Amino acid sequence: MKKKIVLIGMMGSGKTTIGRILSKKLGLNFVDTDILIEKECGLGIKEIFEKYGEKYFRNKEKKVILKILKNKNSCVIASGGGAFLNINLQKIILKKTISIWLDANVELIYKRCRNSNERPLLLKNKKKNLKNLITDILKIRKPIYRKANFTVKTNQNPSIVCGRITKYIKDLI
Repeated sequence: MKKKIVLIGMMGSGKTTIGRILSKKLGLNFVDTDILIEKECGLGIKEIFEKYGEKYFRNKEKKVILKILKNKNSCVIASGGGAFLNINLQKIILKKTISIWLDANVELIYKRCRNSNERPLLLKNKKKNLKNLITDILKIRKPIYRKANFTVKTNQNPSIVCGRITKYIKDLI
């Protein structure tokens, strides 16, 4: 396989968990863009948002993803939840990679994120009901995420989700 696989989706959709399992299953390296950004900045994502703001973070995220995509090696990439919203980045991802939307429902995202103090978009809107906030973000992002090459629901065991993705990828080859 000569392509990169980019996992897109909301925070809490399982990009990191599924990315790790999928990369092992396919014998590819796994790259989490959030971890690369944290290493590059020497700060956690929450601290980057607090110190420099979301615009700075999104810019850094774009640069990191473009750098990964320029590398010739195939890999599985867990992108940040907002990365695919950048139209230029979205076009490149759709053209040069296999993009997979990990589609998680509001309940699942809520369950996974409700106790997190590391989700900047949720923290900056603390006064708003968390389920309503997730619903609002999903309303905006779903039509964009739907542009991915493949969609898989993530409301099952990660191994089952990875099995579906693997089948899709093998059907392409």
